[in-house]
Amino acid sequence: MQMSSEREIAAPPEEVWAAILDPEVLKACVPGCTEMSGNADEGFEATVVQKVGPVKATFKGQVSVDNRVEHESLTLVGEGKGGPAGFAKGSADVKLTPTETGTLLSYDVDAKVGGKLAQLGSRIIDGFAKKMADQFFERFQTAIEGTAEDVPDDAPEEEKKKGWLSRLKG
Repeated sequence: MQMSSEREIAAPPEEVWAAILDPEVLKACVPGCTEMSGNADEGFEATVVQKVGPVKATFKGQVSVDNRVEHESLTLVGEGKGGPAGFAKGSADVKLTPTETGTLLSYDVDAKVGGKLAQLGSRIIDGFAKKMADQFFERFQTAIEGTAEDVPDDAPEEEKKKGWLSRLKG
């Protein structure tokens, strides 16, 4: 299954780059992620609990970061095993392009499943995979940009413009 999309993120490419390589940000953005450890150089290990149709499984897997061109592009490659439910593996080619208002993040995802999951049919699997990708990148965008309710009303104007990731670091 393949899909592509893009999002405009109101942050410079350097900030988006740092966030996509941060295990805490990834853990917060991956739907159903209960554990995330490791780093971009050696790879990440993750535990994700998901329900796809009637099948609920805990996937334990690894994610590596390949083809890195700093502040421009990378490929996230992952594989997870969910016991009797089967497996999921895939990759996402991510490209960061500077824009007048921040960064255009574009991605091409290729995903495969096997085992009981594959028996659910491509319509259910494709819909689920699209939903997961959309949720991840929506959460990722919010992690960087933040939302209005994240900031107290009496905060300085500059603080109101930062995402929660920036406020944690700053």
